Amino acid sequence: MRSDTKILIVDEHEDTLYALESALAPLGHDLGRATSGDEALKQVLRGHVGLLLLDVLGPGADGLDVVRYLRRLEQTQHIPVVLLTGYGPDHELTSTAFELGVADVLTKPVDPWALRTKIRYLYDAHRRHRALERELRELRARTEPPVRGKSPAAPEEPGARLPAQRDRREQAPARDHT
Repeated sequence: MRSDTKILIVDEHEDTLYALESALAPLGHDLGRATSGDEALKQVLRGHVGLLLLDVLGPGADGLDVVRYLRRLEQTQHIPVVLLTGYGPDHELTSTAFELGVADVLTKPVDPWALRTKIRYLYDAHRRHRALERELRELRARTEPPVRGKSPAAPEEPGARLPAQRDRREQAPARDHT
C-alpha cells in the first residue's frame, strides 16, 4: 500500500533506526529516516510526512523542540508524533509531550507488534483526516462561488441570498366574491 506520505523515523543511532524500520516494514508504507531533529524538521517542511517517530534526545534540536516548532505551523500542526525515550517512564516528559499534542510516548526498546499497531492506527487516521480536509476544500470551492468584490472566504451579508420579496397584492390575483 503506497502513499504520497511517509513515516519519518528519527534517531541518532543507526542500529535503532534499522530496528525501527524492520519493525514497521510489514506495514508497507514508505519509511524515511533522519539522524537529528534539525534534519527531521527539514524533511517535514519539504512535505509528504504523514507521521513522525521521534527520539526525545539527539543532536541539535531535541524531540520536544521539534514538536514545539511543528505545532506552531499550520501545515505541520496535525502530523501525529510518537516520541521515543530510552530513559524509562518520566512523568514530566510525558506531561509536557501530551500538552504539546504528542500522540504517545514509548520507552525503548519497544515491542514491535505494539509499535506497528499504534503506528498503523495513527498513520491511517491522519491520512483519513487529510482526505476529508481535501474533500471539504473541494466541495467549498464548488458550492461557494466568489462574490464580485469579495474574497472567496469572506462571509456573506445577512439576507444576501434571499429572493426578493414581492408585495402580497402582487402575488395572488384578486378574487371575485360575487
